[in-house]
Amino acid sequence: MDPSLPRFQKAHGKSEAEIRRRILQAIFEMRLPPGERLTEEQLAETFDVSRTVVRQAIARLAQDGILVKMPNIGTTVAAPTRKETRDILAVRKMVEPDIVRMLAAGPVGGGLDRLHAHLAKEKAARNSDDRGTLVRLTGEFHLLLAEVAANDVLTRLMTGLQTLTCLAILLYAEQDKACPPDEHSRIVNAIAEGNGETAAREMLRHLKHVEADLKLDGEDKASNFSETMAWLRGA
Repeated sequence: MDPSLPRFQKAHGKSEAEIRRRILQAIFEMRLPPGERLTEEQLAETFDVSRTVVRQAIARLAQDGILVKMPNIGTTVAAPTRKETRDILAVRKMVEPDIVRMLAAGPVGGGLDRLHAHLAKEKAARNSDDRGTLVRLTGEFHLLLAEVAANDVLTRLMTGLQTLTCLAILLYAEQDKACPPDEHSRIVNAIAEGNGETAAREMLRHLKHVEADLKLDGEDKASNFSETMAWLRGA
């Protein structure tokens, strides 16, 4: 296997769901960059599973837009365009304020404990300067909100949106830094207080901050095959 390709720790007999989880984790920790090529052989060897299991994992991630399958090229990690990134963030700004508003309005039971425990993990990663873990945890915070809402559709939607946002950050952010330390805590505090409008306002403020950190004002340059071939010929 090409030693330049990203590798995961050897994991024997992983399930299709676990393979998907590990690939998502690698993206969240920014170990798998946009456009990275993945092969069935590579993943089957890494996870010590059959290509059938790998093929199932790839199909699910491709269905969610996280991986892209292209003829004669194979499977690559998605690389959202600027327009796609603007669309992703527009959907997040519509959906996520309502998620936190819903959590503040109804009983969340142990969900609130899970949110506080997650914030503690973010703080520990920040204090230990564990950047990869911190970036992953700040992304997973948004998935946890959907999980606490106990809505499988929302959880799947947020998984795709958050993963694509992580990839867009690698492409368009000047600094691939994690979320500021206080913004998640303000959202959770508003949920704990039962103040849905404050929670929604803090979430929208947070997402606008994420958007502002990305350089999305420019237009995506269309690929022109003939121009590229001319350049390769030295024309």
